[in-house]
Amino acid sequence: MPETGPWEYSLAIPNDPRAVTVCRRTLRLILTVHDLIGQVDVAELLATELIGNAVRHTKGPAALRVRCSASGVLRIGAWDADPSPPEPPQPFTPALDREDGRGLALVRACADVWGWQPLAREGNRGKYVWCELDGVRAGHPG
Repeated sequence: MPETGPWEYSLAIPNDPRAVTVCRRTLRLILTVHDLIGQVDVAELLATELIGNAVRHTKGPAALRVRCSASGVLRIGAWDADPSPPEPPQPFTPALDREDGRGLALVRACADVWGWQPLAREGNRGKYVWCELDGVRAGHPG
């Protein structure tokens, strides 16, 4: 029987470009076990951009956070230790020969909503950049 309650996962990662692949594969597994395989491609793309930015543009550790609400909203977020705001998204202009530079423009184009917030908890500072996909559970459009 499919689960209808909310769930959440967090994965702490080092500042290492290889951690982006670990996050992407972990996200695929999470969505698969929650019967959300139809969301994997877009979710992986969004997570890769968010975590890739955290690893590429900061010097400290980072974390992937994935949660799904009971109403079917999938939130994918990246925490990093740098409290500076993310660069505003630039207009998305795909360049077939480039693997970078898509950043938040791609997130803005593919997600239903995105945002960021500064964080300060227990002496830790940083920011959380997130995006959402609506209606990912069965019975919801998506």
